[in-house]
Amino acid sequence: MPRLRVLLFATAREAVGQSELEVPYRRGQTLAEVLAEVVAAHPRLRPHLRHRLALDGEFLEQPASAVILSSQKEVAILPPFSGG
Repeated sequence: MPRLRVLLFATAREAVGQSELEVPYRRGQTLAEVLAEVVAAHPRLRPHLRHRLALDGEFLEQPASAVILSSQKEVAILPPFSGG
């Protein structure tokens, strides 16, 4: 079964107490389904899923429910950005 690294930054990292998780997934599963399993194991992470997500280094432009996993290696949960 493939595994997905979940990289946590800023407040998401503080909520879980670590900067990285590794979770199994089934090919064909959506990113939203995998993240729901992560939140079930780490409920304090729930509010942070509204933050920006990057999959294999590229920002997601579609909702996580529209992303079908096949051979992805990592998802990053990034804090809101500000500045100029």
